[in-house]
Amino acid sequence: MSVREGKIMALAGGIDFANKSKEDLQDLFRKVLNKGMHGLCFSAYEEGQKPGDVLSENQIRRRMKIIQPYTKWVRSFSCIEGNELIPKIAKEFGLKTLVGAWLGEEPHKNELEVSALIQLAKEGYVDIAAVGNEVLYREELTENELLELISRVKGAIPNIPVGYVDAYYEFSERPKITEACDVILANCYPFWEFCHLDYSLMYMKQMFYQARRAGGGNKPVIITETGWPCKGEDHKGALPSMENAMKYFLNTQLWAKEEDIDIFYFTSFDESWKTGTEGDVGAYWGIWDKDENFKY
Repeated sequence: MSVREGKIMALAGGIDFANKSKEDLQDLFRKVLNKGMHGLCFSAYEEGQKPGDVLSENQIRRRMKIIQPYTKWVRSFSCIEGNELIPKIAKEFGLKTLVGAWLGEEPHKNELEVSALIQLAKEGYVDIAAVGNEVLYREELTENELLELISRVKGAIPNIPVGYVDAYYEFSERPKITEACDVILANCYPFWEFCHLDYSLMYMKQMFYQARRAGGGNKPVIITETGWPCKGEDHKGALPSMENAMKYFLNTQLWAKEEDIDIFYFTSFDESWKTGTEGDVGAYWGIWDKDENFKY
C-alpha cells in the first residue's frame, strides 16, 4: 500500500461500461483472465496466518496450482519463513519470478532476507530481484542504508536485474535510488489516492509515465502492484465494489496488452491480516477469496 494525499483531476479512459450489467462484466472478466496476464502478486497467508508465521510447502503448492493457468510471472515479497519456497515451486510450475527481500527496521532480519535472496538467485530461482518493498515510504531505512543493500545484491548476482519496489513517485524524488536500480519497480494505486473509478486508468497511466521519466525514459519500468478492492468503505471517492474491481482489472489488463506494459496485479487471494494496516478494504484485493474460491 502507498497512499499519497491529493485529489485526482484526469480525463476518463478505458472501456465504455455504460450499458454493461454485472453479468456482462463477469463474462468479460473471465474471458480476459483466461487469456492470461503478465504477472500476479502471490498471496501466501491462509486465514489466521500473518507475516511472521511459517508457510508450508503444501499451502504454497496448492495456491500456485490455482493461479498457474492465468499468469506468466509470480511476485513474492520475502525470502524467509517459508517464502523462500515460493520461487522454487513457481519454477516447477513453469512460471517466471520476481523475488523480493522484505526489509524493515530489524538489521538481523534484513541480513537474513538479503542473504536468502542472493542464494535463491544463485540457485536459478530468481528472474528479477527486488531489494525491499516500500521501506523508504515507511521510513524504516535511510536512502544510504538501502543503497548499500542494493549494491551488495547487484555485486553478488551481476547477471540478474535488480531493483527496488516503492510508490511510483518515490523514483522521482530519490534519483540516487533510481540510478542504482536496473529496473524501476513501481507500485501504482489510483484507489489509495482517492481516485474515482471512472478516472483510474488515466491516472494509472500518469503514474507509470512519471516513473518512466524518473528513469530517463531508457530504464525498464514494471508496475509491481496495482488493483482495486471489491468490498470496504468508500475511500474519499474511490469506491470498493465487485463491479468496480472488475472494471479496474479489465481496463488494466487491456491497457497492458495494448501498450506492452508489464504489470503484476495485486493480488491473487484475499488476506484478512491486511485489515490491520489498511482497514476493512485490506482483506478484499484478491481475484480469489480467502478460501481460494474464484470471486468473479
